[in-house]
Amino acid sequence: MKSIITKIGLFAGGVLFGTAGIKILSSKDAKKVYTHTTAAALRAKESVMSTVTTVKENAGDILADAKEINEKRAAAEDQVIEDCCCCDAEQAESTEEPTEPVQEAEENNQ
Repeated sequence: MKSIITKIGLFAGGVLFGTAGIKILSSKDAKKVYTHTTAAALRAKESVMSTVTTVKENAGDILADAKEINEKRAAAEDQVIEDCCCCDAEQAESTEEPTEPVQEAEENNQ
């Protein structure tokens, strides 16, 4: 018997609490609280989006600078390689030059 009365009491309390809760949640004061809370959330969202935009712009600048640095390095490496190729060609020419004057000197001595 006690158990049935307890269950009925809990059910009635739940209905009463639910009805009072709905009345409280739909009151004008509650609506003002919801409105202010939503406005604060929208301001927070705006602030976060502004920060995200700034971070994206900075990341884009960093990426562009990094690409520019890599292009400069690649150009410098290409220039070094070209210089080395030119040095090899000059060395090949310089090894050919002494043979000709030596031959001319030998012909003049004879």
